[in-house]
Amino acid sequence: MTMHDTTPLPPDEEPFMLDADLQAAISAAQAAEPLASETAARIKHRLFERIAASEQAQVAVTPESGSWRPFLPGIAIKVLHERAGVMSYLLRMQPGSVIPSHKHPHEEECVVLEGSVMMGDLVVGPGGFLLERADTLHPPLRTINGATIYLRGASPRAEHLV
Repeated sequence: MTMHDTTPLPPDEEPFMLDADLQAAISAAQAAEPLASETAARIKHRLFERIAASEQAQVAVTPESGSWRPFLPGIAIKVLHERAGVMSYLLRMQPGSVIPSHKHPHEEECVVLEGSVMMGDLVVGPGGFLLERADTLHPPLRTINGATIYLRGASPRAEHLV
């Protein structure tokens, strides 16, 4: 039976109630005593250390770990990290492959690691950086001889393609 039940209890099952003085004494006994500021700071520090130790503070992906999966024709993807709709990933583009025009809800950063890519007349080689603003139409990204690129931005979705 719950506390919200309105069905009366039989006389032999009446709830036992503590008198007000006893309830007050129990509440007073449970009240926390103030801590010295040094003790409170030490407890807080230890608590935060335990929280940090329980969370994965670093994510490391070695070249051998993870897997390459088909993404678009002639393009493979290797996801490095994804959280809250933002993804860090590698794309390996075979010669002649193209990422069609698209837009994202977030800015997208791209670093060319190997080879070169083209956006319109712009050619970007190893070490080059591209930034595409959120909600703008990205022109097709092409490669003639192949490329490996690192991207960070919105998780790729089919509805982003134009």
